[in-house]
Amino acid sequence: MKIVVIGGSGLIGSKLVQRLARSGHEVLAASPNSGVNTLTGVGLPAALAGAKVVVDVSNSPSFADDAVMSFFQTSTRNLLAAAAAADVGHLVALSVVGTERLQASGYFRAKLVQEALIKASPLPYTLVHSTQFFEFLGGIAQSGTEADGQTVRLSPACVQPISSDDVADAMHDVALGKPLRTTVEIAGPERIGLAEMVRRYLAAKGDPRRVVDDPHARYFGAQIDDRTLVAGDDARLGTVPFAQWFAAQASTPAPT
Repeated sequence: MKIVVIGGSGLIGSKLVQRLARSGHEVLAASPNSGVNTLTGVGLPAALAGAKVVVDVSNSPSFADDAVMSFFQTSTRNLLAAAAAADVGHLVALSVVGTERLQASGYFRAKLVQEALIKASPLPYTLVHSTQFFEFLGGIAQSGTEADGQTVRLSPACVQPISSDDVADAMHDVALGKPLRTTVEIAGPERIGLAEMVRRYLAAKGDPRRVVDDPHARYFGAQIDDRTLVAGDDARLGTVPFAQWFAAQASTPAPT
């Protein structure tokens, strides 16, 4: 079966491509680097020709409000049109747990628009809401770093981080399953405060920055609480626990 992975050269996409190929499928890793650009539409019809499943794990190159909204609106419309023309049987898209609860953030407003476009299309689909990846902890730390460069101010609200390998495993299974025409959630096996999670991450990396718990600190523009970024009771849970993932980071030098 031919499966096209949009964003197939990224963190999740590259892992997903490997898993689908090992399962015996014909997999096309589609990205601007491979001549497939969902934003312009270039290469999209040829890439989707004969595809039974399309998985969209792409992301905007810019998180600025206008740019990210333009990206998800334009790329999703182009992808839906090309997928319909190619008679694709299942569109799978990766989104974020808590998207509907984070509408103070321009990024999450854009993600909600992406989801609405997919739901309104005639294509059979499954949306996958994932919690934040362990691999993005560095970016979260940077987002909360104050002007002195020594202090990181973050919310103590609970989060439920997940490894990229667990995300790729889940996306593999969803892609090979029947279209559900609904949203499924995936999350890490443990819950922990955001500030504490980043504190442990920086310690494991040998980073001397000090993390301060601040209930009013914003998460990419939005204030969060203990429910915002955690999955529901029916979520698929990953197998990589928090401590195990962090232990693997200890041998990686801190950035200079």
